[in-house]
Amino acid sequence: MSSINAKTYEPAASAHVAFIGMGVMGYPMAGHLASAGHAVTVYNRSAAKAEAWGKEFAASKAPKTAPTPREAAKGASIVFCCVGNDDDLRSVILGPDGALAGMKAGTVLIDHTTASAMVARELCDLAQKQGVAF
Repeated sequence: MSSINAKTYEPAASAHVAFIGMGVMGYPMAGHLASAGHAVTVYNRSAAKAEAWGKEFAASKAPKTAPTPREAAKGASIVFCCVGNDDDLRSVILGPDGALAGMKAGTVLIDHTTASAMVARELCDLAQKQGVAF
């Protein structure tokens, strides 16, 4: 049984995207991206959830799991993030293994976390210094 509802997707150019956070919201959101034909790489702090996602969407275009947020973000044109709170968000975006370390200029970082405006401004400033849109 699929974790996402069946849907017909409009044709769109395929993109390489990353999704960080395979929780109640992130898991199906990443699934819809994969089902729509995008090459999706996922990361989750508990690897078992990422592995389960990879197995469920194995028929999709090149679904992958990554050992770190940095590896998930590497080569992606869009990086989506959906984790628990400000501290969780910082932990997966910042630092040598954070997603921002794997992004090149021109990448778009989209955060779906219910986080504070303070952390959003902080990450936006850091992303912009690297040429990443937030």
